[in-house]
Amino acid sequence: MKAIAYYQSLPIDHAEALLDIELAEPTPGPHDLLVEVHAISVNPVDTKIRRNVAPAGGEAKVLGWDVAGVVKAVGDEVRQFRPGDRVFYAGALDRPGANSQLHVVDERLVGRMPGSLDFARAAALPLTAITAWELLFERLQVNETNRRDAQSDSPQSLLIVGAAGGVGSILVQLARQLTGLTVIGTASRAETRDWVRELGAHHVIDHSQPLADELKRLGIDQVTHVASLTHTDQHYDQLIEVLAPQGKLALIDDPAQLDVVKLKRKSLSLHWEFMYTRSLYQTADMNEQHRLLNRVSQLIDDGVLKTTVAEHFGTINASNLRRAHALLESGKSRGKIVLEGF
Repeated sequence: MKAIAYYQSLPIDHAEALLDIELAEPTPGPHDLLVEVHAISVNPVDTKIRRNVAPAGGEAKVLGWDVAGVVKAVGDEVRQFRPGDRVFYAGALDRPGANSQLHVVDERLVGRMPGSLDFARAAALPLTAITAWELLFERLQVNETNRRDAQSDSPQSLLIVGAAGGVGSILVQLARQLTGLTVIGTASRAETRDWVRELGAHHVIDHSQPLADELKRLGIDQVTHVASLTHTDQHYDQLIEVLAPQGKLALIDDPAQLDVVKLKRKSLSLHWEFMYTRSLYQTADMNEQHRLLNRVSQLIDDGVLKTTVAEHFGTINASNLRRAHALLESGKSRGKIVLEGF
């Protein structure tokens, strides 16, 4: 089968940073689905692994953890899917990625693809939707609220740093549509500010400026929740400053270090979100990712949420994936980059 892989960690402008190769077709295990990959999207995790994780000598490493496709075969113990089902998922970090014509994945990590979307638009959703959902409802423990009842809740607010990126683009929607939070997104360029407003943020501020000043310009002195999706180390002191006492800070990026003692005076809590934890440790609640993807699928079909595709880079091949990685590494992307077909 066709696949895109790398043999050594190289800068993305190197011709061999990602290569078109041929691999043997994978065989599904007892709990696995064998999926025909129709579309993929690209995430920062792909670029981080390509830059920092060298394959074992002579082996090809396949990246890619966002898929929309069709089930071709199922393992003996699969109960939730059958051949012919249209599915979407982000998979597991400790298994081969999905930049290939066929891919195997544990059924507990897979959702039914939204019926209202084509494969490319569906492929933009899984990893970021899982991350945003877990961050908002499981890590920050925000309550889901009927929008008609939102005004009756005690006033709470969510500051999303890096709201125009992949995770931010779905997190803005979830927070606006399913909670009573006042949603404040950060973006530094005109096109990304417009994007965040279109997704439903109540307010958009510029993270290249002091955050406290930007919030005060809106008449907001403090926020109750922060989702820091990028450059947490750069903004850390500012986030502590704008968080209300007993507030909650959640992050998904990889700061070199954080001084947690700074959180003590305000009794602030720190929450990490890593959507691969369940699959890496085979937790008893792995099937929660199946459940939440099905919920996201229904919300898409009901018109409550929308896909976050910003760029379609054409066919799934090494050249186009190198372009996608380069755009992500530039820090100038918004939404999701998708590719479709081999």
